[in-house]
Order: sequence, then structure tokens, then C-alpha cells
Amino acid sequence: LNYWTTREYIYQLAIGIIFFLQTVLGIWGNFSLLYHYLFLYHTQCRLRVTDLIGKHLIIANILLILSKGVPQTITTLRLKHFASDFACKLILYVERVGRSMSIGTTCLLSVFQTIMISPMNSCWKNLKVKAPKYIAFSISFCWIQCMFVNLIFPLYALYVSEKWHSTNMTNTRDSGYCVATDLENISGSIYTALIVFPEVSFSVLIFWASGSMILTLYRHSRQVQYIHKASVSPRPSAESRATQSILLLASTFMCFHTLSCIFNITLALFHNPSWWLVDTAALISMCFPFISPFLLMSRDSIVSSLCFLFSFNIIPSKEHPCCC
Repeated sequence: LNYWTTREYIYQLAIGIIFFLQTVLGIWGNFSLLYHYLFLYHTQCRLRVTDLIGKHLIIANILLILSKGVPQTITTLRLKHFASDFACKLILYVERVGRSMSIGTTCLLSVFQTIMISPMNSCWKNLKVKAPKYIAFSISFCWIQCMFVNLIFPLYALYVSEKWHSTNMTNTRDSGYCVATDLENISGSIYTALIVFPEVSFSVLIFWASGSMILTLYRHSRQVQYIHKASVSPRPSAESRATQSILLLASTFMCFHTLSCIFNITLALFHNPSWWLVDTAALISMCFPFISPFLLMSRDSIVSSLCFLFSFNIIPSKEHPCCC
């Protein structure tokens, strides 16, 4: 303990264990669910549209965990700046693409479910038929938009790196495993238009979709209670259970995303923030990628079962077709 006090050592050890658990369990949960989706696809089952969106959300989670959780875990072992300059830019780029896709797919999933459970006499009745046809295009567009928009960061970092020998660079920030250039140097209007405005728009849509789903579920439960006046309440339909699962997923995302934004804004206000603030912000940003696969698993019992059956080669037969 030449450089650490006992208190600092215990703190680093505790943070390291938390990051390690988040990373390992997050990778296990996301890859398990991704295996389930690929299993259904290769056995020629017809995936639900929500499963298709969920598959891309899982991929975004994996990108976030690999680019954020793994480096942060290694950082707690005091392997500071282990990555080369190119690797650092690549890690930050993958992290931002994963973050953008996470909010984009969550928004798409929430809005789609809101449209599909809306009453037939609502203004969404025509869109209910057309919506599933545009999901694949929407997901592809979201990936392309996220990959191209977030190129602003590595390209700007590359531009700035050329001035290292001629300019004293003071607007940099140490994340533990990389030294990142502050985003405040980028034009405020460009950053707002490409990054802030889409995130705020997606957040508003998720909030609206969540409110609409709550209202629809409430009206549905009132109708069911009116029809079924027996003492034993009827079991909720599969559509209601799916909606409740997606609503829980969207609400969880909004909670952690709001906390993450608050901490990121706080970090931006300080040129040399404390390690406690940096680690807390990183932990919060990892919470949704870690929790979301387990929330999606709770929607369907078969998903939870298949997570523990990697070693079994189960091919659905004609007598026992898989339920999609």
C-alpha cells in the first residue's frame, strides 16, 4: 500500500467488486437473452416484433458493457491508461453508439407497444396495421444514425490530437482508462442538434408512451372488472403482461437515464471531479444495461428457462412447436 491509504484501498476494492459483478452478470444476462432470440430465429420461428426490437436493445447493452464495464473494472486494478490512443477513441465511440442505440430502441419499443394496445376506435387504428412493417427500417435507420452522428467524437479527438505538440491541451478529462477531450470545445449548436436534441426527443416520447400505456391498462382493467364481477379476478392477458413488462422496462430506463444525465452534467461542471463522482456516474450508466435483460426475461417464462439450457440441443418439433 505504498500509494493508497487503507481507506482508499477498501474503496477501490469495493468499487471494483461492484463493477465486476455488473459486468459479469450483465454479459451473462444479455448473451443469454440474445441466445434465446437467435435460437428462435434459427429454428424458423416467427419472432414477435417486440422481440426483434429487444434483440437490438440487447446488442446495444452488450456494446455498453464491453466498452464501459470492462474498462472500468480494469481501472479499479490501477491499470491506468492501458489503452492506446486509437483504442481509447474506439472504446469511447462504441460506448456512445451503444448509449444512443439504447435510448433509441427503448423509445421504439415503448411507442410501438403503445400503438399496438391502443383501442380500435383511437386515432392510431390505421397505424396499428402499418407499424410492424416499418420496424425493421426504423431499427436500421437508428443504427445508421447513431454510428454516423457519434463519429463527431473520434473525428474531433483526431483533429485535437494533431495539436498536442503545438498547443497546451487543458480541456481534457481523465476517465481512468482514457483521456477524453471535453465536448465543450465542439460547437454548442452542433452538439445540441446531433446529441442533445435526439436524446431529449426520445426521452419525451418514452415518457409519453409510458403515460399512454398506464392509461390504457387502467381503462382495460376497469372494463375487465365491470365484465367479470366474480370474486376471483381473471388472469391478465398475454398482451397486458407484455405491456406491463415494457412499461417497467421504460420506467427503469428513464430513472437511470435521468440520474446518469444529472451526474454527467455535474461532471461537466468540474475540470477535476473527484473519483467518487466519476465512479458513481459510471456505476449508474451501467445499471440499465445490467438490469434490462432480466426485465425482458420476466415477460416470458420460456426465456428464463432457456437461459439455463445452453447445453441442450432442443429443436422444436411439429408436435411441440415453439411459441413466438
